[in-house]
This record gives sequence, structure tokens and C-alpha cells, in this order.
Amino acid sequence: MSQSNKDQSLIQQLIQQHGAGYESGDLVEDIIETALRLIDDKANRLDMKVITSTLKELRYSSKVFAPFRGHRKVTVFGSARTKPDQAEYQQAVAFANAIVKRGFMVITGAAEGIMGAAQRGAGRDNSFGLNIRLPFEQEPNIEIAGDRKLINFKYFFTRKLCFIKESDAIVLFPGGFGTHDEGFEALTLMQTGKSQPKPVVFVDRPHGNYWKTWWRFVEDQLLGESLISKEDLALLKVTDDVEEACDEITQFYSNYHSFRYVKEATIVRVNHPVTDNLLRALNTRFSDICLDGGKFSATAPLPEEENEPELKDLHRIVFPFNRTNFGRLRSLIDAINHH
Repeated sequence: MSQSNKDQSLIQQLIQQHGAGYESGDLVEDIIETALRLIDDKANRLDMKVITSTLKELRYSSKVFAPFRGHRKVTVFGSARTKPDQAEYQQAVAFANAIVKRGFMVITGAAEGIMGAAQRGAGRDNSFGLNIRLPFEQEPNIEIAGDRKLINFKYFFTRKLCFIKESDAIVLFPGGFGTHDEGFEALTLMQTGKSQPKPVVFVDRPHGNYWKTWWRFVEDQLLGESLISKEDLALLKVTDDVEEACDEITQFYSNYHSFRYVKEATIVRVNHPVTDNLLRALNTRFSDICLDGGKFSATAPLPEEENEPELKDLHRIVFPFNRTNFGRLRSLIDAINHH
């Protein structure tokens, strides 16, 4: 037996000892094999530290979020420097309180400012805190400090991954470099299809112009210079009204549930039965995003979806999406919700 086969046999034995029958055992095997290849690569100690810390952070965050997978969540971004007497702060408190009443939980960066405001509005039981360890400015706020749903990250990139991966909507209040970075990354991931579609809402203070000014820049410079497509503007909303921000999120999930790819097909899962009228409307308005003259049709769960038994009772629309026009995909979801 070759050394490679011996290693694989030992790995499989180890997995059996720790969790016989675990459905993702094959992926654990891949992780272990990858770790062993680092020895073969003679990876230096700094690279090993980065890889090890990254895996540990992602494993622990997955463990924290796992009991709440069935509960929709909103990630709130904004400045850590916003004071309680500022209108933006009070707006964040009001938004978090309102969105929790609509059945959502709230995720923030766990610091003070907008993050602390959102967690005060949501309450400790409905809050997650994803804190970043910095030499300044970033101690956990009192609402989330010591809570089992507080996670401390060493790296921004693992923290940002969790913000996106664990959320069903993104809401941004006025903030600095970090807020803009997080907003643009969320939009980039959706524009390129690297994230599940979700609402992205930019919330100004009442009658404020922080995000309205930013929106004019996006229209005048990004769209005006053909650096983005007009359809990309469907990926975001700017408002100064808390109820409008909440409506944008809840309406997105009023019928739409989720989507996934199955080979060449795209499956959109919805809460309500798919009617002939809806299919006719989609085939009329969105045929441009179907490959090779394909059509929208209703379907039962596909065999490839058997690994998601909790979703078996949802209804489904299937079509050959071109996997390019994700702004149009967002408009498609809006049409499904409003039909």
C-alpha cells in the first residue's frame, strides 16, 4: 500500500472514531488531507498560524450560529463612533427594535456606536456580536459582552465572511471606511453571484443626506461611467425611514425563500404555490436571463435536494439562469413577491 493510501485509510479510521455516519465526513477528510499537504509543502510558520487561526475562527462561529440556523437575521453596519445623542444612533435603536418585532435577529460588530445602538434596540436575546480584536476602539458593548453569542475574531476576513454568510439582509447606517468596505463587499458578492440574494438597505438619519449623497455618486460616477449596469441598482435601497427599511426586508421574504443551483438548473424556492399566471409573467419579463431560449416552469423537489429535507414542502420554480445578470435576478425575486 502506498503512503498516500495509508494516510487516507488512517484518516478514514479517525473520522469513524469521532463520528461514524457523519454526513459531511468526506469534507472533514478533505480538511485533514489538506493539513497534511502543508507538511509536504513545508509551509512556513506564519502561513501555518494564519491557516490554523482561520479554521479555528470559522469552526467556532459555525458552532455559535448552528442553533439559530432556522431564524432569519439582519447584519447591521455603521460607525463605532456615533454617540447616543445623535439621530443616527436613535435610528439604529428604532430599526433593530422594529425588525426584531418582525421576527428577525440582529448581528453587529459588537462595538459601541451604531453597533451598540442596534443591539440595545434588538435586546441581548436577539443579538449576535462579531467582535474584532484591535489595539483601540473595539471592546464589546455592554449589551453583548459575556453573551454566548459573542464571537471574538482575529482576522477581518473571517469576520466579514460570517457577517455575510449568516445574514439574510444587510443594513448600513452612516459610518467610516469600514462601513463602506462592508457595504461595497456585500454588493460585490451579490453582483457576482458569490452570495445568496438578500436585501441591502442604506439607512440615513431622518431627512439626512449621508447615503443620498453616496447614491448620487453611484449614479453619476459608477453608472454614468458604465462601471456598473443599471440593473445592478436593483441590489440596494436608500431610505431614511425605519419602517420602509423593515418593509424592504420582510417583503423580500414574503414569498421568496431561497435558491440553489442543481447542475445547469437554477431552483428558486418559494412559500406559495406557483401559478400559471406567475409563470407567464416571468417568461414574458425575464426571458433575457434564460440560456438557449429556456423557460420558467414549476417543479417538485429535485433528487439533488434530498440533503435539505427541511425544505421539501416549499414550492419551486426552475429555469436555466445565465448566472451573469444578478441584478435582474433580484428584480425577478421582487416580481415573484409582488405577483
